[in-house]
Amino acid sequence: MVMPAIESIQVFQALNSSPNANLEQSAPLGDGLVAALWNNRHDSQEYHAPTHHTLSCYIEDGTGTFRRGRPDQKGAPGKLCILPAGHESAWVVNGEIRLAHLYFSPEQFALGCVTLLDREPREMQLRENTFLEDPAQAARFRQLIRLNWAEPGERLLTSSLAHEMVSHALLSQVGLREGLRLKGGLAPHLRRHLVDFIEMHLADPLSLGQLAGMCALSEYHFARMFRESFGLPPHQYLLARRIEQARQLLRSTGKPLGEIALACGFAR
Repeated sequence: MVMPAIESIQVFQALNSSPNANLEQSAPLGDGLVAALWNNRHDSQEYHAPTHHTLSCYIEDGTGTFRRGRPDQKGAPGKLCILPAGHESAWVVNGEIRLAHLYFSPEQFALGCVTLLDREPREMQLRENTFLEDPAQAARFRQLIRLNWAEPGERLLTSSLAHEMVSHALLSQVGLREGLRLKGGLAPHLRRHLVDFIEMHLADPLSLGQLAGMCALSEYHFARMFRESFGLPPHQYLLARRIEQARQLLRSTGKPLGEIALACGFAR
């Protein structure tokens, strides 16, 4: 799952181009996830319809930061902001602020909708939120910035923690799109059947034809309908699920890498 180059992430780029903002560190964490730690002072920022989602946590200061037009609502350490893809916002930074960002791709959002919420990504939306109180999520952010993102030995923990943060946001900050009538795609029972089948056969060499046959569709029509319902193509979904299983096995078992690779379909 590919995230655009970090310099092309719009929220990142907006801050990076400001003479007042300073990037302390940043790193791609894999699977469409990118983390960044910033400090800023006496600044103003505008975000115009970014293509990615942003989770933000105020680490230090921020009591003079507010959204333009809402000066009565101000930030503080531990406050969270949810900035969905496509949103518009303008910010004023009076004084100083230190904040952490986690950027994640629409594909990562789609995966979470399917696997965590059992819903089609196109019918769900990440709810915009400003200065949210969520102590558990803020604690994850503080843990994240204590890790060495450039250290290979901590890479698995860093990536796993970032996935936990995205999952938490999906479970707590996602709602149905209003007034949406779905057209096309796979029937819900077929989508669930495919999810279960793929999870049970991650070690097997699954083919597009095999999955299409389960739905009595041609490969062409299946691939198109799968993408409509899952938010990403079949091969990308399968790879993401294999990577996630490998991550869980690496963290929870002492199995050799070769055995884990075989169990996740990577050694064929």
